[in-house]
Amino acid sequence: MSNFNEERVLSIHHWTDTLFSFTTTRSPTFRFRNGEFTMIGIPVEGKPLLRAYSVVSPNYEEKLEFFSIKVQDGPLTSRLQHLKEGDSIIVSRKATGTLVLDNILPGRNLYLLGTGTGLAPFLSIIRDPETYERFERVVLVHGCRQVNELAYSELLSKRLPEDEFLGEEIREKLIYYPTVTREPFRNRGRITDLITSNALFDDIGLPPLDVACDRVMMCGSPQMIQDLRAILIGRDFQEGNHGEPGHFVIEKAFVER
Repeated sequence: MSNFNEERVLSIHHWTDTLFSFTTTRSPTFRFRNGEFTMIGIPVEGKPLLRAYSVVSPNYEEKLEFFSIKVQDGPLTSRLQHLKEGDSIIVSRKATGTLVLDNILPGRNLYLLGTGTGLAPFLSIIRDPETYERFERVVLVHGCRQVNELAYSELLSKRLPEDEFLGEEIREKLIYYPTVTREPFRNRGRITDLITSNALFDDIGLPPLDVACDRVMMCGSPQMIQDLRAILIGRDFQEGNHGEPGHFVIEKAFVER
C-alpha cells in the first residue's frame, strides 16, 4: 500500500446516530487544495477498503478532519463509526476533486450548496482566505432532514465569526443558511425549492441567481445535484471542470456508503 499514508485517529465526535466526524494526524507529504477529496479507509483481510471523503479541515491545518454518515451494513462506514482515539486508518497520498476555486469563473457571489455530509468540502473552502479575496459574498446553504443533523452549526454561526485570522472577513462576507425539511425550523424546505421560489434570496437579501455575477458549487445527494444542475443550465449557467472553469461545479464522488 505504497500509495497510502497510515494516520492515527486523534478525536471522534458523534453528531447523531447516523452522523460522525473524526480527526487524524496528517503526513507532512500530504497536499491538497481546499474542497478536494481523498480516499480513506482501513485494511480488511490485507486489502484496503476505501471510500472517497472530502477533507473538512483547511489545507493549512496540521491535522485532517472527515465527516461521515453511519450505514450499519455499509462495507466501510459500519467499521469506521467504531473508531477510537489512537486507531489507525489509511489515507491516500493523492487528493483530487472538482470543488476548487480554480474551476470557477470570477464572479460576485459564491453559493455553496450542500446536503448532509456534502457540507464537508465547503468547510475547508470557507476557511480559505482566497475565497474572500475572490468573492464579495459567500453563501453556504446546508440542507438536512432534521435539525440535529445540522452538524458544525456552532462552528459556522459562532466560532468562525470570532476566528483570530478570518473572523472579520467571515463576519462581513459569509452567510450561513441552514434548512431542514422534516420538522419546524426557522428555514424550511429543499434547497431546490428555496431557489426556485426565491425564498432563499428573500431571506438573505440578495437577488435571484444570475449567471452574470453568481457562481455555484454543489455537493450532496445525487437527486439534489441532478435537480440543481437542471435549474442552473436552464438559466444559462455552464458547468466547469478541470482545465475549463465554469459558472458552477459539482462533486460526483459523494460518499453514500
